[in-house]
Amino acid sequence: MTSDATWTESLPSVDPDRPEELVLDFSGEVHRIGPDETFVIGRGGDLDIDDNPYLHRRFIVLARENGLWWIANEGSRLSATLTDGDGLVQSRLAPGARMPLVFPRIILTFSAGPTTYEIDLITAGEDHFAGIDGARQSTGQTTIGVTPMTRSQLLLILALSEPVLRRAGTGAAEIPSSQAAAARLGWPITKFNRKLDNVCEKLDRVGVRGLRGGRAEGAASNRRTALVEHAVSTLMVTAEDLPMLDDELAANRAAAVAPVTTAPTKVDGAAKGAGADRG
Repeated sequence: MTSDATWTESLPSVDPDRPEELVLDFSGEVHRIGPDETFVIGRGGDLDIDDNPYLHRRFIVLARENGLWWIANEGSRLSATLTDGDGLVQSRLAPGARMPLVFPRIILTFSAGPTTYEIDLITAGEDHFAGIDGARQSTGQTTIGVTPMTRSQLLLILALSEPVLRRAGTGAAEIPSSQAAAARLGWPITKFNRKLDNVCEKLDRVGVRGLRGGRAEGAASNRRTALVEHAVSTLMVTAEDLPMLDDELAANRAAAVAPVTTAPTKVDGAAKGAGADRG
């Protein structure tokens, strides 16, 4: 099929004259998909993302049926994550799965190899779900759902998620290595790895997929990618949190160059001098 494709720097909306269309936004490339069209995302699809060998040629399929837009995963290995525009509801779309788009805005997130992709899907449908105000805070002891994160754990997630969060809108971004993320924070790599293990174990216990595995190169890359995908899609971290990275780096650099002071040692001369001062 051939959709109407344009470019924009802001979040697009459905054309009031075409209320049944589906609007897809990938890094400013906007496709307006008609109700009689089927749209394919993949290396050989209508949205040809890039020449990523880890990405299926035919991965995500979008089509309208019975008055609703549906999304299907026709891949064999990759999963995708669907999150509502407020980050309150999240669903995993496994290979072979299919579900309707029931929110006016859906954020589609998936990873192929070391690259994470984010795509906005926008419809004119009504939002039948309501959230609870004040459910998220991003400083200090942050609670995301039922999983509390300390400030240092949140900093680790931020360092890994920075390329995705600094990207303007939707698009693709590569996840940094553990060494690069540790350097971004001014941490020793041993500290970073220890805290990464703790974060992955904590989220794995509450059912977040893809975080198991050791520090072998392939497994480590996969779990960093899965962690970023989960954190960004659930709004565990946002672009508003990024200044925390510079604060942490500056604090650690200052601590590294600060002079080491020791308590004065009492000697006879000092004691005598003190006595003279009192006189």
